[in-house]
Amino acid sequence: MIDITADLVRTLVSDQFHEWSGLPVEPVARQGWDNRTFRLGDRLTVRLPSAEGYVAAVEKENRCLPILAAHLPLPVPAPVAAGKPAAGYPFPWSVRRWLPGDTVEAATGLDGSELARDLGGFLTALRRVPADQGPAAGRHSFFRGCHPSAYSDQVQHALDRLKGVVDVAACESVWASALISAWPHPPVWFHGDVAAGNLLTTGGRLSAVIDFGTCGVGDPACDLVMAWTHFTSDERKIFRAAAGLPDDAWRRARGWALWKALVTMAALSSPDPDAFQARVLPHVLDDPVIE
Repeated sequence: MIDITADLVRTLVSDQFHEWSGLPVEPVARQGWDNRTFRLGDRLTVRLPSAEGYVAAVEKENRCLPILAAHLPLPVPAPVAAGKPAAGYPFPWSVRRWLPGDTVEAATGLDGSELARDLGGFLTALRRVPADQGPAAGRHSFFRGCHPSAYSDQVQHALDRLKGVVDVAACESVWASALISAWPHPPVWFHGDVAAGNLLTTGGRLSAVIDFGTCGVGDPACDLVMAWTHFTSDERKIFRAAAGLPDDAWRRARGWALWKALVTMAALSSPDPDAFQARVLPHVLDDPVIE
């Protein structure tokens, strides 16, 4: 992993965008894994891939975000400039407009039912964006938007490792149910990483959606996993109603949630019942969000 510091960002900005060279640079409080983000003055951010595997998302977001922004009911990051490799940093990077707000994981006093309704409405609007200019799901989206069977080998490996830790039979049943259907319609836009850290709130309501690095067009089931990773049982029902989609899509979504929980747990050197995905797994197994 590259050591991406505020000093490095100041150098990159100063060398390539002289008009911003006097602006302060500060890391944002909560960093993601794929990218490092820094405030650039009051109105801009600098976003830099943390490893080569995330580089393709830079050009993709720069191309796709303006398309999406023209159709969506909430703000998404607006590209301002594209930076080049320099000063020992080997990847392209980007400058975006700053979007105010607290992430869902950091916000206090949120109404979960309103968030479920707002997010479901946003995802419905996202699916309606014309998809002809969107990139087909695949390696660039880490196979989000594809059929969940893309990760069957990983699920089986995780279950082999987690024998005696998880209910293998219950997991196999959920996974089998996720694999018996496929998206029967033309591809639609998906975000690919709908998570509490990528949703911004202001005034207690969803106000913006960020981090479209895994976006594309394909099966939107992957965008529904917050039903299990964040919402309570009652909130899941509200999310289900607001987001729409038939039962088979929700079964595939449940499979996506199961996959992430299992592979994350299996990657630990020893089981940790307090780890986030270990706490998610019982929700995945016990609440299908299907009437």
